[in-house]
Amino acid sequence: MFRLFIILIIFSTHATAQTAIPFDSPRWTIQAEEAVQEAHLGQPALRVKRGGVVLKDANFRNGVIEFDIALSNGRYFPSVNFRMQDEFNYEQYYLRPHQSGNPDAMQYTPVWNGLGGWQLYYGAGYNNPVPLPVDRWLHVRLVVKDKQAEVYLNKKDTPVLFIRELKRDVASGMIALVNGAPATAWFSNFSYSADDQVTLKSRPEPVAPLPAGTITAWQVSNVFTEKSLAGKTWLKPEDAGALTWKTLEADYNGITDLSMLAGVTQDSNTVFVRKIIEADQPGIRKLSFGFSDRAKVYLNNKLLYAGEDVFMSRDYRFLGTVGYWDAVYLDLKKGRNELWIAVSETFGGWGVKAKLEE
Repeated sequence: MFRLFIILIIFSTHATAQTAIPFDSPRWTIQAEEAVQEAHLGQPALRVKRGGVVLKDANFRNGVIEFDIALSNGRYFPSVNFRMQDEFNYEQYYLRPHQSGNPDAMQYTPVWNGLGGWQLYYGAGYNNPVPLPVDRWLHVRLVVKDKQAEVYLNKKDTPVLFIRELKRDVASGMIALVNGAPATAWFSNFSYSADDQVTLKSRPEPVAPLPAGTITAWQVSNVFTEKSLAGKTWLKPEDAGALTWKTLEADYNGITDLSMLAGVTQDSNTVFVRKIIEADQPGIRKLSFGFSDRAKVYLNNKLLYAGEDVFMSRDYRFLGTVGYWDAVYLDLKKGRNELWIAVSETFGGWGVKAKLEE
């Protein structure tokens, strides 16, 4: 009994070793147009608009992040960013107050090179329907362990989201509380623990195998301007002459996140993804594919398809997600065939998926 008592004391102390960081602490770096300390709904709070506050010395790899947030009416996306390597590379969990109760009321996404991927990472393991009340405090608890994480709301014992795969490499980094919108968010009672011994309650379900014919790796070019392909129905040797290539693999959903290699600007927002298809004999094969945001499909230098799947392009609730929404039929010659897809990005996720069907 005495040994059990000691073990329980040690476990309890370990589980509650949170470090509270008040918002008047010099450890916080303010990077916001508005970050004002005030009383809100009976608690000391930080009112944030158009920016955020960063805990640069958090050294957070695994552990627990907790805070209260009070939301206002408005279309905006307050977030907690963690394992931040810099302002362009981090893991992110955020809320959508204007989608309270809907499947996309909250979401996890990795951010590479300044690009979030909410159009690529959706469904089980990425978002869930939860109510998000306004004008009251909502407690958020994020538990992070290696390549997985759980989110708890309002101090409940059951997670509202199990993130089955954090996409970025496991690495220590900064923590930030962010609200980039003009709508107001209030943060209060922030604390965290950096702890490699933290445990998760959830266990991942087995991953279903990818469909036969899924393209699981692409050669990806350097970034260039989308304007260079305007009106171009045939690719010429000079179009490929300045390109350099790297191999990028798809994830367990078959999606290849192109932002892992580069960011975009207004003038440089397009890459080619390339796949060599060796055909034993001439024939027709169906290519089913999805992309974000725009794509042009070339086979052996000839343009076969041009289209867009941008936010709200299919209906008013279409998020621009990447699925097998489109298809073309490839007239393959015997021997070597080159499939090139130019994928252009504006915002929300830069990615592609495809499968060759018999």
